[in-house]
Amino acid sequence: MTVPHPQRRRSSRPADPARTAAFRALMAVESEGAYANLALSQALSRARLSPRDAAFATVLVDGTARGQGTWDAVLTAASGHSPSSWQPAVRVVLRMACQQILATRVPQRAAVDTSVVLARHEIGERVTGLVNAVARKIGRHDLDGWTEELSTGDELADLALRTCHPRWIAAEFAQRLGTEEAGQALEADNLAPVPTLVVRPGLAEVGELVDAGATACLYSPYGATRPGNPAEVPAVQQGRAGVQDEGSQLVALALARTAQLARTPGPWLDLCAGPGGKAALLAGLAAVDGRALVAAELHPHRARMVAEALAPIPGDHQVVTADGRRPPWLPGSFAAVMADVPCSGLGSLRRRPESRWRRTSSEIDHLQTLQKELLAAAVCSARPGGGVVGYVTCSPSVTETLDVVDWALETLDVELLDAPAALPEVTGAATGPQLRCVQLWPHRHGCDAMFCALLRRR
Repeated sequence: MTVPHPQRRRSSRPADPARTAAFRALMAVESEGAYANLALSQALSRARLSPRDAAFATVLVDGTARGQGTWDAVLTAASGHSPSSWQPAVRVVLRMACQQILATRVPQRAAVDTSVVLARHEIGERVTGLVNAVARKIGRHDLDGWTEELSTGDELADLALRTCHPRWIAAEFAQRLGTEEAGQALEADNLAPVPTLVVRPGLAEVGELVDAGATACLYSPYGATRPGNPAEVPAVQQGRAGVQDEGSQLVALALARTAQLARTPGPWLDLCAGPGGKAALLAGLAAVDGRALVAAELHPHRARMVAEALAPIPGDHQVVTADGRRPPWLPGSFAAVMADVPCSGLGSLRRRPESRWRRTSSEIDHLQTLQKELLAAAVCSARPGGGVVGYVTCSPSVTETLDVVDWALETLDVELLDAPAALPEVTGAATGPQLRCVQLWPHRHGCDAMFCALLRRR
């Protein structure tokens, strides 16, 4: 009887299907600039994994993409070489090894062994020695041990390394919260959120979502959280409910409540409406108040998404494809204007694991110019003497929030309203001049870090 050669027998061993799917999704993120969630969805669709394997692949993709900068620092120390000197596939395999060894319960031996097998099948035999050697060295510390070894004495740099963020993002959070609480907020960024649903006012009630297995939101009277695929919920299938973070629901609710109290005549406007979540909630609230909503969106494909979101909602609502800075409507046309402006997205990092490593601090300064232009257009679109504007960002950055509000108060003919008073059920959110703005946080409120200032045109 011929005994197989040990090396030959080992090389024929198949790679783990969950790790293979995760690797291919991460390669799309690394080499093609893909979004991690979309790349993962495509990889899972092709692999047809069991629910357990699909869940493990999801943890690998999200954690590896989220921890990229920290994992690269560990790999540099473990190997003596910058991961940028390796081919992308090797970087991805070894980052996955970091995720398994430092952030999951996978035993080190299993993580090393499966990383070598994955490298052999997906890259080639020639890299297995490197992968084996470096993966073994990753396990010489846990994450706290690596943080200690790599410490520079820079408090923010150490915080960023421990929480898997770039230093500049840690600094942005610390500027608002202080270093200690910033650590809590950054840790919350690393927790995958449970999908949040929202009912369309007048078409469904939260109780219907609860009956479908959801849990009512703590603050929003229109929201509920439910694990799993939202499309399984009949109200979502029928367009009577949608998917929207609770923070987004709350800022829309703040504007609607303030506008309803003001009783200024006229329709409402969503100035930057795509993809349509806030527009749908605002349209429902406007319809209850006997008003119509105009939703403007610059990009035609996103305008179509807005139209689909508004289709089931009663009322004469309109979708306009237009640049909010150069609107086709007359000045002073609207009783309420939502200006949910393009921003860095630092408030929704938990939803986009790779995005923290793609943004740079210099982008925020460029975005601020656009944000000011859109806010000025929003104020111009509001009725003089009572029109209300909601300035909203999904970012806690001072540059994108408080600095823009200060600019508006100095430059535009507006007064700052009491946004926290419009959300009395929400505690710990008041911020800004005289505590009249709202800043939500994932670690305090369980939602994205949405900012909202309410302005009234004089």
